[in-house]
Amino acid sequence: MESVIRDAPFGQLIRLLTNNKYFQYPEEKPDFQLPETWLQLLNSSGDESDEKNMSRRNSCRSDEYSETLSQASTEASLQFTEARLEADEQHEIEKVKSIPIVPKKTKDGSILVDWYYTDDSENPHNWSNRKRVLITILICLYTFVVYTTSAIYTSSTEGVMKEFGVSTLIATLGLSLYVLGYGIGPLVFSPLSEIPVIGRNPVYIVTMFLFVIISIPTALVDNFAGLLVLRFLQGFFGSPCLASGGASIGDLYSLMSLPYAMMAWVSAAYCGPALGPLLSGFAVPIKGWRWSLFESIWASAPVFILMFMFLPETSSATILLRRADRLRKIHNTKRFQSQSEIDQRNMQISDVAIDALIKPLEITIKDPAVLFVQIYTAIIYGIYYSFFEVFPLVYPVDYNMNLGQIGLVFLCMMVACIVGVAMYASYIYFWMNPRIRRFGFPQNEDLLIPALPAAFGPMIGLFVFAWTARASIHWIVPTIGITIYGATVFIVMQCIFMYIPLTYPKYAASLFAANDFFRSALACGSVLFAHPLFGNLGVARGVSLLGGLSVIGIIGIWLLYFFGSKLRAMSKFATSEDVE
Repeated sequence: MESVIRDAPFGQLIRLLTNNKYFQYPEEKPDFQLPETWLQLLNSSGDESDEKNMSRRNSCRSDEYSETLSQASTEASLQFTEARLEADEQHEIEKVKSIPIVPKKTKDGSILVDWYYTDDSENPHNWSNRKRVLITILICLYTFVVYTTSAIYTSSTEGVMKEFGVSTLIATLGLSLYVLGYGIGPLVFSPLSEIPVIGRNPVYIVTMFLFVIISIPTALVDNFAGLLVLRFLQGFFGSPCLASGGASIGDLYSLMSLPYAMMAWVSAAYCGPALGPLLSGFAVPIKGWRWSLFESIWASAPVFILMFMFLPETSSATILLRRADRLRKIHNTKRFQSQSEIDQRNMQISDVAIDALIKPLEITIKDPAVLFVQIYTAIIYGIYYSFFEVFPLVYPVDYNMNLGQIGLVFLCMMVACIVGVAMYASYIYFWMNPRIRRFGFPQNEDLLIPALPAAFGPMIGLFVFAWTARASIHWIVPTIGITIYGATVFIVMQCIFMYIPLTYPKYAASLFAANDFFRSALACGSVLFAHPLFGNLGVARGVSLLGGLSVIGIIGIWLLYFFGSKLRAMSKFATSEDVE
């Protein structure tokens, strides 16, 4: 627990205030000794013969481990997924042996800072399961609160209309602008979290603090324009977890375990918008429309405190960079360098801007596979948000439900999520992972296999709802349609979220940010056009139209499965190993 608090913002603040007297790292303790191989490099003259002789004296297994797992070597890996699997498997075997890892030396004599031993406690992949579960829960809570705050506003729409004298369409801007804000935010914050000198935690903590602070005037504002601006800023500053949360989880888990952890994160994001109306549905009619916005403060403030106290930095590049900085100070030499410092020595702000804004759009436009994924997830997300707008037109009118009871209907999305998790986890556990152990990592398109039958589910669920949502049919029937829709959408999204980073590992962070922007932009618009859509076409025809749009996903996901490898072969962005 001490290491968790030490690496969290609270521990770092204590270190700063006490000049590193408390929560010390291993290098800072009086009894610490650098491994012998490090001391030999540090004391050597730096010529090539010394380095070769020193390398021969170290075990081959240690050197092989270093080459597959260290930050320096993985950057140059020619086989991304196979190298990751090999490193994971070797890591599980060797981390219990405490084998010294031989550091590398550059041509100019710099020592590349790496992990000291294969069981180095600072390596996120060596952290205990309890520590990793704690971090995963914190990231999931963070994600859940941000997503819940988006839809928690829906219960307040009627009160906003009366308070400020605006129409239903204008009042829904409080939701749509929030969604737009958390679509734009990752384009700025995700690249920052990928810079090792910054890391993931400062971005999380600063933006979450601003999220909590901005939530206070949002609940108290007395003019409609101010409400809209503050809701947009809420979404903007809450956005880092939506694209970088998956990256943080990826820092902790091996390739075989990653799908399970990702399911928890996707579930938090998936259930958030669905449970928002439930959390505010019973209170708002009694306490007033501002109550839902106060609830977002009460939910986000404790999560921020937990993050401040217990969320450590997870990026290996950042951890090693900070280790290099400590070693330079302790040994009074600049020879200790992390790989990220060498790689980004000449990086300029313009490079960050290009990677953040231009590169994701360029890949999306020029790469057919990515273009489909962006369009498909945008459509799914747009349907997801516009579909929720039909609930108040059905359950109060046909089934005489109040606002709180409508919120209870949203619980079926949690049931859908549980069903989706069970189905996808079964596929990973009983089919995918055993196959990987026997035959190695399959073609990337095999990650889409669960999505092939699941792609039919959104269309089926929407049509079931459209044709049964009427007073003459029991309310459970259209609700079952919602559950079918929710469970299958979860499976499809989970498959896509695993497909993209493994297919385009070099651009994964940028593509997740771009994906979040595309789907949030369409969701923002869908909230606004949902009311005119259902007002003009009616519930049955309006939802049927959404079901018809879901056919695009069926065609697209099957085409991507059969022709994805050919599309990647034509892409200049997919690395050579991705098209084999």
